[in-house]
Amino acid sequence: MSEGTAYRAIKEAENQGLVSTIERVGTVRIEQKKKDNFEKLTFAEVINIVDGQVLGGHEGLHKTLSRFLIGAMQLEAIAGYLETDSLLIVGDRVGAHELALNNGAAVLITGGFDTDSSIKQLADEKQLPVMSTSYDTFTVAAMINRAIYDQMIKKEIVFVRDIFTPYDEAYYLNVKDKVEQWYELNERSRHTRFPVVDDKKRVKGMVTSKDIIGKEPSLVLEKVMTKHPLVVHPKTSLAYVAHMMVWEGIEVVPVVDGANKLQGIISRQDVLKALQHIQRQPQVGEKIDDIVSQNLQMSEDGATWQTKVLPQMTNQLGTLSDGVFTAFVTEACGQMLRNVKRADIVVETLTIYFLKPVPIDSVLTLKPHLLEAGRMYAKIDVDVFNGKQQVGQALLMGQLIERR
Repeated sequence: MSEGTAYRAIKEAENQGLVSTIERVGTVRIEQKKKDNFEKLTFAEVINIVDGQVLGGHEGLHKTLSRFLIGAMQLEAIAGYLETDSLLIVGDRVGAHELALNNGAAVLITGGFDTDSSIKQLADEKQLPVMSTSYDTFTVAAMINRAIYDQMIKKEIVFVRDIFTPYDEAYYLNVKDKVEQWYELNERSRHTRFPVVDDKKRVKGMVTSKDIIGKEPSLVLEKVMTKHPLVVHPKTSLAYVAHMMVWEGIEVVPVVDGANKLQGIISRQDVLKALQHIQRQPQVGEKIDDIVSQNLQMSEDGATWQTKVLPQMTNQLGTLSDGVFTAFVTEACGQMLRNVKRADIVVETLTIYFLKPVPIDSVLTLKPHLLEAGRMYAKIDVDVFNGKQQVGQALLMGQLIERR
């Protein structure tokens, strides 16, 4: 096998979560993580997080750590906290290294220290990694905590692969099929839109009721279908698909792999159900948009919104960052539309004028004005004040999605 072919195979296996490549170690097999296990990390991922190296027990890098503890106590006390697949973070203490491995725990040595050859041999026998990093214990613990927190945020992000109808359950047609077969599939499925594939299952088009009206039943679909349709991949985010469906007015989108082969379909109904489900779920990881939403308070008359500029909302100069300012504007407009029109908005254009910097601990007042509103469209003007001084102005336009 050529090196190029091997490289592509390894990268594809990485994309599918089957292997993990670690610098100075190589490529190791890992367990493919399920969606509900995102708050846990593998030891291979820990190595990447702390920029470490593996001293022994390479075969155990694919294992998932259940918890980690800091070995800043006597050996007898450490033994009481160790458990299978846990991680002991400790310095140059060979006795603690041996104790951890004998209790089914991996070891992360801080300060850049090495360990005895007997420990490395024991790690290989137990198939538990012994790793080393140049960072101190406190920094390592903070880095792992941050990684777990980031994984928890990712857990909340829904992708196409989580909700789409798979290939073996989806309805589709072949380019060699005829219009009469569209009617047969329509009768059987009650659907009106179908992907059209070739003999290798590559998506070549979409055929809808508009395409076949008035056409001869014997006409092949390749002649009437809409070619080069919009497609998405399993790793496409739900938010992107929702925006695309609203923007393009699409009801069904084919889901394809890297070779454009049909993997399934995703419908507008699938997306709406998933969005409603997400809104009912508790938020585990707190993103900046969550902080913005939680800190916006509507006035009693529903005409203005107020918020305080928190430290995490500022830039290196100690003033409100442009991104958070934008988030305040879009969130205030979204809340106003939910009150007035019972609808969400998908932003198409947003123009912002930053008139004055906003220092930390300021209390902002946002005054959105609905300039135009139709069944599918809205235009909103927003004035932003810090006390009595205007610090910004925005004009937002977008499409509406009715809330049901």
